[in-house]
Amino acid sequence: MKLRLDYRSIKFKTWLYFVLFAGFLMLILWFLQVLFLNNFYEVMKVEQTKNVTKNIESYYLRYDQERFLERIEDISDSNDMFIYIVSADGNTIYFRPSEDSTSSSYYADQIDYVNEYMLENRTTSAELRIKSQDESKRVLAYASALTDEEKLPLMVYVFSPLYPVSSTIQILTNQLVYVTFISLVLACLISFYLSVRITRPIRRITNSAERLAEGEFGIVFKGGHYTELNKLADTLTRASIELEKSDMLQKDLIANVSHDLRTPLTMIKSYAEMIRDISGDNPVKRDEHVQVIVDEADRLNALVGDLLTISRMQSGKMVLEKKNFSITEAVQSIINTYKIMEVEDGYTFNFTCPANYIVNGDEDKIKQVVSNLITNAIKFCGDDKTVNVSLKKRGRVVICRVEDHGVGIAPEELGHVWERYYRASSNMVRASEGTGLGLSIVKEILSLHKVDFGVDSTLGKGTTFWFELNFVKTERERP
Repeated sequence: MKLRLDYRSIKFKTWLYFVLFAGFLMLILWFLQVLFLNNFYEVMKVEQTKNVTKNIESYYLRYDQERFLERIEDISDSNDMFIYIVSADGNTIYFRPSEDSTSSSYYADQIDYVNEYMLENRTTSAELRIKSQDESKRVLAYASALTDEEKLPLMVYVFSPLYPVSSTIQILTNQLVYVTFISLVLACLISFYLSVRITRPIRRITNSAERLAEGEFGIVFKGGHYTELNKLADTLTRASIELEKSDMLQKDLIANVSHDLRTPLTMIKSYAEMIRDISGDNPVKRDEHVQVIVDEADRLNALVGDLLTISRMQSGKMVLEKKNFSITEAVQSIINTYKIMEVEDGYTFNFTCPANYIVNGDEDKIKQVVSNLITNAIKFCGDDKTVNVSLKKRGRVVICRVEDHGVGIAPEELGHVWERYYRASSNMVRASEGTGLGLSIVKEILSLHKVDFGVDSTLGKGTTFWFELNFVKTERERP
């Protein structure tokens, strides 16, 4: 298998940039150490010589001759310089190196040259570059007069070589060869390690993204050792979860539609065939069968509407149009639509509200919530056929309660009443019609409003559904 190198990959570019950076540093090091070593050495030597002369002058002013010479000896031992001190009457006070008679003689001869320079320029100090003994290199000659009213005037001469030893340059060059080689090898290894460490989580995320693109939802993306990659992985994980939810909603919708539409469609087809084959000429039977078809069509229309409503809510496409409105008037208008059931079916609807409460929310959606809760209460209200609706202010919220006196719901089943098509076992005692989506729609609307809601129930006594809305104000007292 032929390995192909991707020159545009992060792995290759990370490795290349790191190596180039290391090579650039080595190039600067070579440039400074080899080409500028002599100049740098000379600058440092000049500065050192000036500092030594200043120290000698300071000691001359502070100490007596004995202590002064001790300090000069310390300076001579710690610096590679020839120091020569003479008094005004020409007596030698100190010179070094005394053990090297050749150097001492050479530098002593150079003192006359320095004195001539100061005499010609009428100055008491001098800084000159002179030739060394082999005449191939230079030496810094520095002279300065030391004067004090209470002491004998002195003249200090300091000679310092301005060249590094040739062997030093050779040693540095050999050392740089090893440093360069080791640095480049380490740069290659470290850059390769870093490139692999950076690109490994990226490749892992890429592989997971390819699986997601192929339809494998619910994938958990794993980041790496870097904040940016962890954030990318978390974002993709959330996208994967949302795609999985969307896919599940789509499949659930198709399954529910195919399941729930089958019964009314079958009924419509069956009664249509009965009209065609049996009751077409019998007006009474025909009207009964046509009414069944109309009822089933209405049920079918309600089912489709509820499915579309809950699907829009769960997909996030439902936008609330919040405003301040009277929850009192909204609930009263919903109850008024059920008044006909008091006359025809013997139901009783009680509404308790001490004031006209203004709340904030989507008025149409809240009306749908109240209508669904009342419809649910009607189905399971019990033998007294009584539904109680109440509004009460508590703190900064208004609580709406819809209560029935039916058989109630078992405690272990309360958490499931908001699920689609769920019907508590205790409510099976009474046949009921509906799409099975009413409470699911209630849950979605109230969740979009971000308010508290719930259900309380006692077996044999009834059930109360409740929800809260943010209170705005009270307009006027109700009669």
